[in-house]
Amino acid sequence: MIPRPPARMLRNTAFVVAALLDVWVHVAPDEPLSLALALAAACLLVLRRRFPLLIFLLTLPAVLVSDAIFACLAALYTLATFTRRRTLLALCALAYTLSDMTSWSPSPQLVLWSPSGLITLGYTAATAAAPVFLGQLVQARRDLSLRLAEISQARDHERRLSAQAVLAEERAQLAREMHDVVSHQVSLIAVQAGALQVGTQDTVAKQAAATIRRLSVQTLDELRHMVNVLRDSHSRPTELTPQPSLTDLRRLIDSSGIDTHLTTDLPGGLPPTLQRAVYRTIQEALTNVRKHAPGATATVRASYEDNAVRVTVSNSAPTRPAVSLPSAHYGLVALRQRAALLGGTVTSGPTADGGYQLRLELPVKKAR
Repeated sequence: MIPRPPARMLRNTAFVVAALLDVWVHVAPDEPLSLALALAAACLLVLRRRFPLLIFLLTLPAVLVSDAIFACLAALYTLATFTRRRTLLALCALAYTLSDMTSWSPSPQLVLWSPSGLITLGYTAATAAAPVFLGQLVQARRDLSLRLAEISQARDHERRLSAQAVLAEERAQLAREMHDVVSHQVSLIAVQAGALQVGTQDTVAKQAAATIRRLSVQTLDELRHMVNVLRDSHSRPTELTPQPSLTDLRRLIDSSGIDTHLTTDLPGGLPPTLQRAVYRTIQEALTNVRKHAPGATATVRASYEDNAVRVTVSNSAPTRPAVSLPSAHYGLVALRQRAALLGGTVTSGPTADGGYQLRLELPVKKAR
């Protein structure tokens, strides 16, 4: 496709062509001085935007010695679009009027005090005023557009500030709810688990109570950090919690409360986003095993081959009935969305032995 020329170049070309046509119509070839000045004035229009006042002054001699006036009027229009000095524009319009009314041959003379001279003066002054008014109108339109753009930006900024204020209030309210309700309840869980750990003689119950207490304390720490972040709504963005990596997989599995076998050969140099995706996928899969397949064992396999990370989490059939727990059913949906953002996929489904399997595959982009 051939690129389109800029609009400014088209306008300059149109002005120069119109000025040359004006020269062709009004200047005879046997008038070398008039022809040279008129052609020079027409060619100088290409610089009218860079030096508007200078170009206007350089085009005035063509008006003095010939009837080719378009170049001077175009230069006057350009000057009027850029300058805000009304006095200068009035003087330039007067200079054009006097130059157009001056007869150069056989000797310079200006005839004003006659009926025809006054009529010519009015006509010439109106001709000079037209580009001035038109240029001032273009300048006002340009200023109005800039002002409207500034108003639009100010309104957008005001809307953003309003949205940030609403968000800050919601964050503060959420922080209060988390502190007053969720943290309180998790604290009670930790206290009750600690009491059970001390009071029971059953080894299995004591171990389960210790696990519950440890997880409750960890959850409380994370909740406190989240509450502080939510309250600090005007500071720079921060992570809600320290983001996990592959080095945290063993701790995740040990604290899951599920008999889990882990096999992994993933390199440690994977991008942090991929490491978090692997961690969150395994975490969600083990949570689902704990909720929906009590008593089941799990197997986690994570491998790296063909520039891709592949993770499989499978569990056996449950040995106890599942307890009904509240769920928003967004876990697998969130995993699929996270994988899609990284160019990967998440698939899941039941296995032949009555268990369940979840598979994650993520491409690894090599650094250039």
